[in-house]
Amino acid sequence: MGGLGTLDIVVIVVYLVGIIIYGISKSKRSSSEDYFLGGRTMTWPIVGIALFSANISSSTLVGLASDGFQTNINVYNYEWYAVVILIFFSIFFLPFYLKSGVYTMPEFLQKRYDKRSRYYFSLITIIGNVMVDTAAGLYVGSIVLKLLFPETSSTLIIIILAIAAAAYTIPGGLNSVIQTEVIQAILLIIGSCLLTYFAFEELGGGWQTMMDRLDGMLASGDVNFGDRVVEGKYVPQTADEVFSLVRPNNDEFMPWWGLISGVALLGFYFWANNQFMVQRVLGAKDLNHGRWGALFAGFLKLPVIFIMVVPGVLALLLFNNLDISELNYPLATGGMCENLSDCPNLTYPVLLFQLLPTGVLGLVVAGLLAAMMSSVSATFNSASTLITMDFIREFKPELTSKQLVRSGQIATLVLVVLASAWVPFIEKVSDSLWGYLQLVIAFTSPPVVSAFILGLFWKRANANGAFVSLIVGGIFALFMILSASFDIWPYLNDFHFLAKANILFLISVLIHVIVSLSTGEPAAEKVAEYTYKKELFTSETEELKALPWYQNYRYLAVILLLLTTVIVVWFW
Repeated sequence: MGGLGTLDIVVIVVYLVGIIIYGISKSKRSSSEDYFLGGRTMTWPIVGIALFSANISSSTLVGLASDGFQTNINVYNYEWYAVVILIFFSIFFLPFYLKSGVYTMPEFLQKRYDKRSRYYFSLITIIGNVMVDTAAGLYVGSIVLKLLFPETSSTLIIIILAIAAAAYTIPGGLNSVIQTEVIQAILLIIGSCLLTYFAFEELGGGWQTMMDRLDGMLASGDVNFGDRVVEGKYVPQTADEVFSLVRPNNDEFMPWWGLISGVALLGFYFWANNQFMVQRVLGAKDLNHGRWGALFAGFLKLPVIFIMVVPGVLALLLFNNLDISELNYPLATGGMCENLSDCPNLTYPVLLFQLLPTGVLGLVVAGLLAAMMSSVSATFNSASTLITMDFIREFKPELTSKQLVRSGQIATLVLVVLASAWVPFIEKVSDSLWGYLQLVIAFTSPPVVSAFILGLFWKRANANGAFVSLIVGGIFALFMILSASFDIWPYLNDFHFLAKANILFLISVLIHVIVSLSTGEPAAEKVAEYTYKKELFTSETEELKALPWYQNYRYLAVILLLLTTVIVVWFW
């Protein structure tokens, strides 16, 4: 494999320095609203691009290419389903979030229920930000950069990445984070398009050539993924089956029923309840810009299959038997990788080194850094917002707006240290990092989704029901994680993780309903202000008549849904 040339290194350094300077120049910190929500002045293109950029992290880039290489094209279901979730979010949830004037998602739970639910959700979100989102982003970034700079220690790389992301996040707040995300998203999309272009150039043909070559490889049996081929599990036999988004019940990655239920459940948490994603929409200048921005983010998710998943399939055709033993990349079994089938997580860096010319390689590596920094800075900022607004402000209400900003900056600095320190612990289980991230989200999100959905659509849902369902759901989630890790209950481990998420969601809903009906009715003002009514849809219809069709989010949502249907049906 080749290495970075002088021009590549210059491009990367110029990018890093330039993005930090740009981020600091866009800082807003005169008030807590400026610092944590960018002054609520974001227009729709900024909101949409920031959502997309924060979502496409370094682990996502590496993971999508890896799944494409392993013919798990149905990973794209997580991407296109975001469109459906964002439309639902824009219609029902976003108006309540913006109207309530909240800074955080846990704060909204307090307005609908009480402080108990707020503190619980805030605490687990902060822990998740540090131990899962931020640390995992730093870890994956360090793995890729370790391959690019083999002589540099992993510790030093992690420290540099954390400092680079924090350099503009701490002084600038959300506005700096979002403004840099716009630049990073553009660079990321350009880099992904270039990588796809050079991969097809190397293949020597277009889409049909790829499908024909894939059919030939599958027919000849020249595909071996070791442990992935489990007896009784479905393995695609043709190129058309590889590109089918709906798989049989015995598909190990995503069976058809998981697409209908589990993907929607995880997606709803990620896009509608997750602080580090929703915070970008909370910074919108008004409801329309928030809605347009969310729909724009959904639109940007559609081409992900072409520029981030398909390159993994091309890597299977081009570099399946490539000798990568000189990388000294370890297997979970203690051995070393000999080819990509041994270590599919190396798919993305192999594509970079094998395909891209000098200069372009530096640009795309800068895009990879952009993805990592965008995700890490997003989680830094959202976690510091939670600490400051959900805990410090509540326990120290006398603090001024500027003192809250200072508290947020100190909280971010502490988070940088904690996340960096946690990375080596993740490294010990790096062979299952991607699965670990999926499991954690699948087991922690259902109780939260239950509380939000019942709170908005069921007037009888009360604070006791929400809190008990969150606690009991959290205990069940912890048990599932421990069982998966230590084989406590083997029968439970036979269930697909998406099935476990569905079971946990049903348990949480059932507990919430039983406890709510067994205790007093919620306060009338909570029901009046924070539950959905048919009258809201009717009154909004009159307001939308004053707008041209291209500014009516309902028309835009229908167009986006039709476009999504065309793309998805094509791959089905």
